[in-house]
Amino acid sequence: MYSFMGGGLFCAGVGNILLIVSTATDYWMQYRQSNNYMHQGLWRYCMPGRCFTHNDSFAHLDATRAFMILSLLACFIGIIIGIMAFIHYSSFDRFDKTFAAGILFFISCFLVFLAMAVYTGVTINYYGKRFGNWRFSWSYIIGWVSVVLTFFSVYFYSCSSKLHLGPMSLVTFLYWVSIHLKGV
Repeated sequence: MYSFMGGGLFCAGVGNILLIVSTATDYWMQYRQSNNYMHQGLWRYCMPGRCFTHNDSFAHLDATRAFMILSLLACFIGIIIGIMAFIHYSSFDRFDKTFAAGILFFISCFLVFLAMAVYTGVTINYYGKRFGNWRFSWSYIIGWVSVVLTFFSVYFYSCSSKLHLGPMSLVTFLYWVSIHLKGV
């Protein structure tokens, strides 16, 4: 059980660091315009030698930013609760920290997946039709790697959950969650 929790914490920690790097950097997309390579991120776009903030409010960028920040928060709180799962305080006996951390990692995975899907869909639809010389860059790729890592943290925590079922698959874990959320 503790090895699954340790693996889940490792994946969540690395995934959270990658989420921070991906959200903060300006290399989500690169393109060529007037024989100059330019790049943009969620917060700024850069031309050779200088960068500018996005002055216009683009709905897809706002949604991607919001989903990424919420995902960061959920993953960070999940890491804290996951660390607390190793500590055995008597006041926390009724609170299943392993299950709560797994749920927060699932929320984080889902939110970062939504962020990446929104950005991908709008970027391909907009830039793919108007410009021929563009590509996704390393910040974008790091975002997708963080989706995979947070998914693995969900899987590891679902396997280590202290339910009466013992180690279970992710599908059984999500089924158990849906049954218990219906009663709330």
